[in-house]
Amino acid sequence: MILLALLFLNALCFLLFFLDKRKAQRGQRRISEQTLHLATLAGAAPGAWAAIFLLHHKNRKAAFWSITLLLTLLQGGVLYFLISSNFRAQG
Repeated sequence: MILLALLFLNALCFLLFFLDKRKAQRGQRRISEQTLHLATLAGAAPGAWAAIFLLHHKNRKAAFWSITLLLTLLQGGVLYFLISSNFRAQG
């Protein structure tokens, strides 16, 4: 169930990046970087990185990249803590 939720959040995050890229190409009002970061924070760092690399979106903005990297490390730390806590509880 958690895996399914994470897959959904990552797909949604990728979609937000895709829509922002499309809006940028069309000169339309963009999705805020804050919204993209909030989507990433929800456990969707893989979806954000996939969009950055596959869509070539936000890949030249060092500040955006840095925050995305920080969010990725934060998620990795939380995941490590949850997994190690689970193993300690079982062992």
